[in-house]
Amino acid sequence: MHIKLFSIGPISFYSYGLMIAIGMILAVIISMKRCKPRGLDPDHMFNIGLVGIIAGVIGAKLAYYIVELPAIIKDPSLLLDITNGFVLYGGVILGIVAPIFYCRKKKISFLEYLDTAIPTIPMAQGFGRLGCFCAGCCYGLENHSWFAVTFPESGLAPAGVPLIPTQLISSLLDFLLAGFLFWLTRVGAKRKPQDGVPSACYMLLYSIGRFLVEFLRGDPRGTVGPFSTSQFISIFVCIFAIGWLIIIRRDRKEALAREVEAKVDAELAAEKQARDDHANDLSPLGEAFARLENDIAAEEAVAEVSEAVDAAEETVKEAAAETAEAVENVAADVEESVTEAISEAPKTEE
Repeated sequence: MHIKLFSIGPISFYSYGLMIAIGMILAVIISMKRCKPRGLDPDHMFNIGLVGIIAGVIGAKLAYYIVELPAIIKDPSLLLDITNGFVLYGGVILGIVAPIFYCRKKKISFLEYLDTAIPTIPMAQGFGRLGCFCAGCCYGLENHSWFAVTFPESGLAPAGVPLIPTQLISSLLDFLLAGFLFWLTRVGAKRKPQDGVPSACYMLLYSIGRFLVEFLRGDPRGTVGPFSTSQFISIFVCIFAIGWLIIIRRDRKEALAREVEAKVDAELAAEKQARDDHANDLSPLGEAFARLENDIAAEEAVAEVSEAVDAAEETVKEAAAETAEAVENVAADVEESVTEAISEAPKTEE
């Protein structure tokens, strides 16, 4: 184990800082490489990474001051030690909050950039935990099993005591989480996760893993009741992540419902338009039928008039025949009367 790698004059280089630097640099480079396939700007990602790293370091240091406040009150000189003493949760929280303001100022989607970069965060944490192992900090409880490790005198851990390698366990869990998130956010996936889902999954899974590993830790750190400070924070992070996933799921259902409703409305509108178009196509035929009906009605009227005329003619003929017969009868009667009158008149003498 080499805590101090080398020195150049008064400046010393430590394995802990090297591993953290490797993790941060790889995180920024990989995040930038992941931008173009997703239609994002690598320059914005670099700026977000820079803001996040600076804010993360400040947040981790401030969280350490809060956790170690009783010790600092007793020994204020601890405030001057800026190279040691960091609380990871403080770095993660402030390292996420600060880029939010950058994205708002630039009017870009924070969630899209966060989901793109989120797999590299546990990856960088994994390298950071390897740095913890090199330095001997964040060590575990005493354990005499086969996987226990013993630190030398130069480390921060108790020398010569077999301890649970919580740093390596944490690093393994971080790398596994990073692998899962890389798989979840891969390009070309059949179903792209909803914005915020990868980030919420990171917060949920990391908080659970951190909560469990804390039971194996043996180093002195702040406590809140029966829990360590990190466990106490993990509970709220876990609850927040679950709530976030529930909100995302609800919003997804509402979006799908709106999408289905819009699709149904579009289909109904298309069907109505088709009916209107069909009606317009049939309107000439309807007009022709109307004209035909008018023609048929006219023909029927003409036929009725013709029938009425024929009936009238027949009536006139019958009336004329009856009149003629009556006239003949009268003429016959007159003739007969005249004949009788002539026959009855007295004859004159010749």
